[in-house]
Amino acid sequence: MAACNAHYYATRDPLGASGDFTTAPEIHQLFGEMVGACLADCWRRAGAPADAIYAELGPGRGTLAADALRVIGPRTEVHLIETSPTLREAQRARLPNATFHDRIEQLPARPTLLVANEFFDALPIRQWVGDEQRLVVLQGDSLAFTANGLIVEDSPAREAAVLALATHLVRSGGAALLIDYGHAASAPGDTLQAVRDHRFADVLADPGEQDLTAHVDFQALAAAARAAGAAVTALATQGDWLRRLGIQQRADALIGHHPDRADDIGSSLARLTAPDQMGDLFKVMALHHPDWPIPAGFE
Repeated sequence: MAACNAHYYATRDPLGASGDFTTAPEIHQLFGEMVGACLADCWRRAGAPADAIYAELGPGRGTLAADALRVIGPRTEVHLIETSPTLREAQRARLPNATFHDRIEQLPARPTLLVANEFFDALPIRQWVGDEQRLVVLQGDSLAFTANGLIVEDSPAREAAVLALATHLVRSGGAALLIDYGHAASAPGDTLQAVRDHRFADVLADPGEQDLTAHVDFQALAAAARAAGAAVTALATQGDWLRRLGIQQRADALIGHHPDRADDIGSSLARLTAPDQMGDLFKVMALHHPDWPIPAGFE
C-alpha cells in the first residue's frame, strides 16, 4: 500500500473531475472557510501568539489552505508537509510563499494551527487474520492475498504520524484538526479500498495507478496522541461539526451576495453536511496543547 500510493501521488494530480476523486475543499470554499474560522478562533482564545504558523498534512492542490488563510489571515506563515513533486507544484502556484517539508518532525518549533484532511486514510495499514498477517503475493500472473477470514486492521504508520504531531503540539503549542472518513471505535473488518475514475476498483488491480485508502480508526489515533501528552477532543461527524461552526449561515450570506449561484452553493452544502453524503461518514477530531482551548465545534 505504501509503495503503490507513493508512486500514485508522485506521478499525477488525482483530484477533481479529471482525476480519481474529489475532496471536501474542492467541493466548495465553505469547507476551507470553516476550517480557517475554527483555527483562527482557537488561536485568539489561546492569546493570539504572534509567531503562530499554519500547517497542513497532505495539502492536495492547496485549495484548503488558500480558503482557510483568507479567514486566518493571509500574512500567516505557511508550512506544508508534502512528498509529491506534482502536488507541490500545484500548491506552490496557490501558495507561493509556503515552506515545504517531508516530515512532521521538520515543522518549526512554533505554535501551530494545523489541518489534516484525508491524510491518514492513505497511510498504509496492516491486516491480520487471527495471528497471521495478511500479505500480497504473486499467484501466476496475478496478485492475491495470503489469508482470508475475519480481518483486523492496524496502522503503525498512522500511529507514528499522530504521535509526531502530538509531540510537536505539546512542545510548541497549537491545535490540529484531523478530518477523515472512518470509525469512532476499533473494530474488526476489511476497509481497504481502491478508487479510480470516481468509482471503486479492485484493490489488487493496476498497482500504483489508483488510490488505495482504508477507514481511519480514530480510537487508535486518539490513544497515540494522548500517549504523547496532547489533549484530544470528542469525535464529531463532519456534518455536525460544520453546522456548529456556522456553515449554514455562511452559505446563506454567500447566496445573498451571489443569488445566481444559489443552487451550486446549496448542493455543495448538502454534499458536505448531509448524513447520506459526506456528513456522517467523515469524522473530525482535534488535538491540542493541554493549555490551549478546545477548538470550536466539539461541544
